[in-house]
Amino acid sequence: MSVVHFVLVAAWSAIRRGKYRPDPKGKPRDALRKWLHGIAWPQAAKYLDSAYVRRFILDPQPLGRLRGIVGPSLDGQVETRDLLRAIERLEPRHREILLAVDAPETLSAYAAQRGMNPFTAASRLRITREALALRLRRWR
Repeated sequence: MSVVHFVLVAAWSAIRRGKYRPDPKGKPRDALRKWLHGIAWPQAAKYLDSAYVRRFILDPQPLGRLRGIVGPSLDGQVETRDLLRAIERLEPRHREILLAVDAPETLSAYAAQRGMNPFTAASRLRITREALALRLRRWR
């Protein structure tokens, strides 16, 4: 995963835990930008301090020959966009159970909060995953 992925996962889990509370008087875009900067800065520092980056051997001839496209993969961006559209088209109850997997709480705690049996929650999650897989197969 890249640093961008780590930042997005950290931001999403912080939002799910209720840590994003912008000032209602300020501009929403500026508040979100500052908040994401506060998340991105430590994530980037952690990445730069990692052993992988410290031991990375640079090419002795960086401009000698091109080794392909540098930057994010266009195919990866398109696939990600398609997956997000497929998730967006799911029913709200399916989206909720699918996104509950990323929550810091367990699936049993999620079920207890909603007054349902944990096996029912697991079954709904399985059904939702199958529906998403079917939607992706049909779309492709």
